[in-house]
Amino acid sequence: MIALTFITRDGDAVRTEAASGETLLQAGQRAGQPMEGTCGGQMACATCHVLIDPAFLDRLMPPLAEEEDMLDLVPEATRSSRLACQVRVTSELDGLTARLP
Repeated sequence: MIALTFITRDGDAVRTEAASGETLLQAGQRAGQPMEGTCGGQMACATCHVLIDPAFLDRLMPPLAEEEDMLDLVPEATRSSRLACQVRVTSELDGLTARLP
């Protein structure tokens, strides 16, 4: 299992674990985080927007153009923004922290 931490909008740390291959959205939802994922992971919304700890950005697969286009519509997007439905958990991400904006 891969250790993950979600930082809530209130600043609380919620620790959880995920299986390799699972998405960050699936792990967050299972941990009770308010990540809607309204489109079911089809990159048609941004309700699973998270801010990835910059120390882990280079360990992620680069975002597809479609993900970048969707993030362009998010007012609070930053360089560390990703759609959680597009982040596949791998062993390289053990200890990752994702902040809910």
